[in-house]
Amino acid sequence: MKAKSLHGNSAQEIQDGIQNATSDGFKPSLAIVFIAKTQDHGAHLKIFNDAGIPVFGVSTNGEYIDENTFTNSCAVMLFDLDPAYFRISFAEFEEGDYRGTSRNIAQKELEHFANPAFLISCSHSHTDAEAVLQGFSDVAGPDVNVFGNVAGDDCTFEGGFVFTNHIKSESALMVLTFDGDHIDMKGRATCGWHAVGTVRTVTKSEGNHVYTVDDIPVLDLTAKYGGLENVNPENEKLFFEIAATLPLQLQREKGDPVMRPGLVIDWNDRSYYCSGSVPQGSKVRFSVPPDFDVAEKVIKSAQDLKDTEIPNADAIVVFSCVGRFLAFGPMINMEIEGIKNVWDVPMVGMFSNAELGRATGGNLEMHNLTAVVIALKEK
Repeated sequence: MKAKSLHGNSAQEIQDGIQNATSDGFKPSLAIVFIAKTQDHGAHLKIFNDAGIPVFGVSTNGEYIDENTFTNSCAVMLFDLDPAYFRISFAEFEEGDYRGTSRNIAQKELEHFANPAFLISCSHSHTDAEAVLQGFSDVAGPDVNVFGNVAGDDCTFEGGFVFTNHIKSESALMVLTFDGDHIDMKGRATCGWHAVGTVRTVTKSEGNHVYTVDDIPVLDLTAKYGGLENVNPENEKLFFEIAATLPLQLQREKGDPVMRPGLVIDWNDRSYYCSGSVPQGSKVRFSVPPDFDVAEKVIKSAQDLKDTEIPNADAIVVFSCVGRFLAFGPMINMEIEGIKNVWDVPMVGMFSNAELGRATGGNLEMHNLTAVVIALKEK
């Protein structure tokens, strides 16, 4: 497998980049395309369609190639790979049947590959991504190799989209399946946020709607613990303070905790909706704002992935939460450059609304404030 990454602020720049990449005889058979909603999606897609290059496409909250980050642009990874070693699947979610949709795709892919590895993206933040992951587990077993994300939307939280060569949707599942007998795909999901304080109990919740923790309205407890001021609907910065600097960590019996930041406040009862499910009776802890150590943990996790599972890679794909981008500021470049330097091969990435993959030492999870690093290598 050969891979080349490129970036452009317009469709013309992407076309020029492809022409430059193929000038030495490189013949791409697959493109991973991360694109801002502000870009002319149709103009970009025409370039790949005219060239006959299959596309796995996702909208973003920001893009990067190698160690360079961008916004409102397009980042691309081109692969020169035997077409027999991968397949692209696309399915609209019907009536909210997220688990059934992923189950059907997994069943079809198992007819082609005995050992599939799935790279996936869901198009909207309202998607029940946990149900999507469960569908893959239903068919391919609990140890299924699957990593992915929920599409970004230029930080508007209005919903992103996924697309392939001839279809685009704001309510669909996009799947790039690799033949695991020929392509090695390994990944790590790492957050790095520090948990602080005592373990607390969620005393009332429904799905992702958390009402009380230790019988106290969750907003009141968060405000008290974090010393938040101006806790009222007029404070436009309150959302960021809760989501990016004081997220909940949901404790798991197996594996690392998963992040569950509060995203939408219900002022009627001072509850809030989190990024994923928080079962009633579960244990949570608060987190503190990130520092350099958080980025270092992600880099060390990538290094450990290289040392223990995939010492050589042909390409790296990274899904990083937009919350990291917002909370880190310029420090995010240190993290991305550090990941790039681990393998020092072409890398493409995007900032997403959620990240999907197996928690370290644990189960498949929908994550937030997390970086998912995926290494690919032809065997």
